[in-house]
Amino acid sequence: MAAAWGRRGGPALLRGVLGAASGRACSSGAPVRAPSAAAQELQSSERGRFVLQHAVPFSAFLTDSFGRQHNYLRISLTEKCNLRCQYCMPEEGVQLTPKSELLTAQEIITLARLFVKEGVEKIRLTGGEPLIRPDVVDIVGQLYKLEGLKTIAVTTNGINLTRLLPRLKEAGLNAINVSLDTLVPAKFEFIVRRKGFHKVMEGIHKATELGYRPVKVNCVVMRGFNEDELLGFVDFTKDLPLDVRFIEYMPFDGNKWNFKKMVSYKEMLDTIKQRWPELEKLTCETSSTAKSYKVPHFQGQISFITSMSEHFCGSCNRLRITADGSLKVCLFGNSEVSLRDHLRSGASEEELVQIIGAAVGRKKKQHAEPVLMSFPLCQDALQFPANSKQWGHTFSHWLTLRTSLPKQMGKAFMKNKLTGQPFLPGSHPEQQWHIMTGILQTQLRGCCVFQKDPSSTFDTKCLEASSVGQVSVDYQSKEASPRSEFCTRDWRSCTKVPRASHSLTHTDEEGRATMVDVGGKPDSRRSAVAGAVVCLGQKAFGMVRQNQVKKGDVLAVAQIAGIQGAKLTSQLIPLCHNIPLNHVEVSLSLDEARYAVVIRSSCQTWGRTGVEMEALTAASLAALTVYDMCKAVTHEIVIEEVKLLSKTGGQRGDFSRV
Repeated sequence: MAAAWGRRGGPALLRGVLGAASGRACSSGAPVRAPSAAAQELQSSERGRFVLQHAVPFSAFLTDSFGRQHNYLRISLTEKCNLRCQYCMPEEGVQLTPKSELLTAQEIITLARLFVKEGVEKIRLTGGEPLIRPDVVDIVGQLYKLEGLKTIAVTTNGINLTRLLPRLKEAGLNAINVSLDTLVPAKFEFIVRRKGFHKVMEGIHKATELGYRPVKVNCVVMRGFNEDELLGFVDFTKDLPLDVRFIEYMPFDGNKWNFKKMVSYKEMLDTIKQRWPELEKLTCETSSTAKSYKVPHFQGQISFITSMSEHFCGSCNRLRITADGSLKVCLFGNSEVSLRDHLRSGASEEELVQIIGAAVGRKKKQHAEPVLMSFPLCQDALQFPANSKQWGHTFSHWLTLRTSLPKQMGKAFMKNKLTGQPFLPGSHPEQQWHIMTGILQTQLRGCCVFQKDPSSTFDTKCLEASSVGQVSVDYQSKEASPRSEFCTRDWRSCTKVPRASHSLTHTDEEGRATMVDVGGKPDSRRSAVAGAVVCLGQKAFGMVRQNQVKKGDVLAVAQIAGIQGAKLTSQLIPLCHNIPLNHVEVSLSLDEARYAVVIRSSCQTWGRTGVEMEALTAASLAALTVYDMCKAVTHEIVIEEVKLLSKTGGQRGDFSRV
């Protein structure tokens, strides 16, 4: 009888009680208190001493070859979702698995019971969106009955949270994560492609009212989308018991991942510390994926999930079961084992445990990382985001380059004997960055990159050859030698470009495209106003006016898109400088006579170059967004009159279109 109790209830109870007495921090990051009364009673009582001496060790089946004990299970209840977040799912959705191939509620409970018996203490229900599954409350209630299970959590987008939370709490749900990437309603619609911001906020407040401490808010931080809201999210924790968790943008199939969208943990932390230098770091459990901080006197706290810049594979204690019953031991791994198939074929509990143990035993030391993490120059880009604009390729391209680059660059690159890192002989570190960027970019185009520097002992080498045509490339840096030159070649000769007209400022003396050096110009106040007109036609115009377009509020989303476009101009227009904008304003009005949306954008800065391109980009992006949101109604839409209306400041004086 004692052995049976030790097998099922003992390990979970013992780990929970002794965990509080071991000096570790709690999951919320609060300092750990002295041993609890339960721990002292366990140590002093005769029954407690027996448990301490005879408790069964953590299940060998859930311990991998690196000694990691997996006591946390995530179960996906469905593949469906009622949102279409841009970083998560294509706008058209995904092909769903037939319902007959998904786990039933009873199969979920059977597998959960097996994992809990082996030592799992925490189960998180995920999706898709778990709260759209009709039997979710019943599933939580059945999980609550499992002896030894300490925590039942859910990760939700919050749309259905207010309606279901009272019943979920009564059933036994005791932890909540809500996904929320913006505090701006219009931007919310833009990111998730659906309405519902106010429902999510209502759900968060409902959770705090019902006593959930803390309510975790998951925010995926994306450059160009919401990195400007970091301070707003921190302020969100001032009067509410929240744990806002800033998550580094991660690669998944279908989210068109590219490196330039990622904002690293250190960059986010630096931004926040500029506003709150008194920010305190909190201690967390060894297996925690979060680095937690707190502004003194705020009710809540913030955390960072550093899955890309500083992975936490060494302390990973998580396993995952997909909606169709496949066991994944690593989120980034491709290896899966179908527990559903074994369960439906009549496998015994012992056989299932053996299958699970074999899968856990094959878990790798850490997840596969993008090839860019292999190069120190690329690692620097994580810490210095200004350089990250050079990297605009998808994650799948990096995986392809991982194997091809060493072979094709082996003779061109040498290894630094001190650091062991690859470098180009005879080149400045800044120059190496641009050469590396050129190699990676041109390989994707099928080009050949040459370096010609008479002062260098490095021979001219073709780093990648192909007959796919020629592309003119210039990767000169500010500190590169004036004699240094980069160009592209096909099999025979270097591409030659005729000398450009003297009236073009963005070309060098040999006619190649180059950025204008504004270093010698004085700072001054500069502004620009641009406009555009989108002629919709009568039907689409009427739907926009009455806010009946299926994708959402056209004018609000287009306004946000225009503002974001202005801030991203230097990433979209290659030779534009990165300008710190003081103000961006985008307004949209309806012209009933022409059945048109009239767009007006204005930008202001204090600097050495103008903001005409920022204003034009804002107007253009707003116009394109209107088109995108209305194209399902008609393709007769015409975008016209994209033009600069006025500008002030600069050596060439002011301009105003009459």
